[in-house]
Amino acid sequence: MAVDKVFDAIVVGAGHNGLAAAVELASRGWKVCVLEAKSTAGGAVNTQELTLPGFRHDVCAMNLSSFAGSPFYARHKDALARHGLAFVPAEHCFASVFRDQSWLGVSADLDTTVQRIRAVSEKDAHAWQAMLADFQIKAPHLFAVLGAPMPSWKLARSAWRSWRELGKEGVAELLQLLLATPRDFLDRHFESESLKAMMAAWGLHVDFAPDTAGGALFPYLESMANQAFGMVIGQGGADTIITAMTGLLQELGGQLQLDAPVCRIEQDKGHAKAVVLADGRRLQARKAIIANLNPQLVFGRLLDAQSVPAKYQKKVDEFRPGLGTMMLHLALDSLPDWTAGAELQRFAYVHLAPDLAMMSRVYAEAASGLLPAEPVLVVGQPTALDPGRAPQGSHVLWVQVRVLPARVCGDALGRIAAGDWSQIKQDYAQRVLDVLEAYAPGLRGKILASLVMSPQDLEQFNPSLIGGDNLSGSHHLDQNFFFRPVASYSRYNTPVKGLYLCGASTWPGAGTGAGSGFMLATMLAA
Repeated sequence: MAVDKVFDAIVVGAGHNGLAAAVELASRGWKVCVLEAKSTAGGAVNTQELTLPGFRHDVCAMNLSSFAGSPFYARHKDALARHGLAFVPAEHCFASVFRDQSWLGVSADLDTTVQRIRAVSEKDAHAWQAMLADFQIKAPHLFAVLGAPMPSWKLARSAWRSWRELGKEGVAELLQLLLATPRDFLDRHFESESLKAMMAAWGLHVDFAPDTAGGALFPYLESMANQAFGMVIGQGGADTIITAMTGLLQELGGQLQLDAPVCRIEQDKGHAKAVVLADGRRLQARKAIIANLNPQLVFGRLLDAQSVPAKYQKKVDEFRPGLGTMMLHLALDSLPDWTAGAELQRFAYVHLAPDLAMMSRVYAEAASGLLPAEPVLVVGQPTALDPGRAPQGSHVLWVQVRVLPARVCGDALGRIAAGDWSQIKQDYAQRVLDVLEAYAPGLRGKILASLVMSPQDLEQFNPSLIGGDNLSGSHHLDQNFFFRPVASYSRYNTPVKGLYLCGASTWPGAGTGAGSGFMLATMLAA
């Protein structure tokens, strides 16, 4: 088959990790082409008018704090700003509301947060400040691990530096944090059940119930990082980072081709050489083909399973998704009237996950294939920070339901019959609204328009979100660190020479930090 064009690197999938890899390689002189099957770039980082004209909704990702703190952003900050990248800081980051309509939240101002905690526990107010002080010592070492390929000399140097600076006790504490369950970690540090619940809610963002080993890290990191550095969202929408990266890529001479689905990756003597598009074009890669996709979309699909070692293909087939997610996108005539207090209208996120017992129950129900009786809700209020996302006086509400089964076998309440998500999503959305109404009465009367995205819809929107798993693979310990996505292939390489993976399915996992794309590109260009 004739070759239409030749590039140094071809990136399949224009999610933010693929774009980060492309920008970094292009900045180092590589000739790069990014291919995207959809009509827009961004993958799960996408902003659209989903309900009514003028109402801009972040389809999946909303929080851009990890991007703002990433090495990729630090390296390309000025160029990205030139292409329109802008953040909106959250003075009030996140809060949780409890069954008695009390609440607890973290604001960027430490004294404000501590005053709230002191109202529930003087001891915990001191413990929070002590944890923050300790975080400021340990954070560089944690971020060094998250910013190093698994394994690598960079990781080894980071470990050695941690040993020298923190001592064996400090390193042991870090290891304990990486392995602990959220409950054990929180019980060790705090006495207030409200404070524990406020922090533990972050675990369910990444598939960790309160008693799941390895789940303590994310509640710790999110809570302390929000306190230390604050939270940011994108001005106008999360897609500000995508617009800026695609603009910079083109400035650097790279190409982005939309509506360009890849149907096959060609090999020659075990080496990935070219991609064939659905329209018949064949593009050749001299140095690398980078698949910014869930590995299950690559091996056995874009590559014939018979051309891949059977052991590797088996491990890819066994790569386990996390539990599913539902999104409710609401256009409102005003923000929710929270019974707990009007101050909650100022927060970027409000968690409706009132206690650890409820979080454990939700996870167990979803893992058993049941619709949870009382879903955990992450309520994003982006227009509280960035009013330009909606017409004057109006608002958008971003509601993430965590966690749900990909395939519904039944209902924990026995009220909704088992069935395909397309048949039951509206019924379950009403249960979600019932929960919202319990904390913000009258919400239904504020809704101007809505869109429900079930786990099935999320997979259709982005095929890498298998079963509606917005993490592109569970982050449990057997699929994290050196095991993500496949043991012995955690450095973005594959058994096919010249073919690499990046994205949420690879280390360091889900989030908007662009870590895998940037680290892979840095390794390739070294």
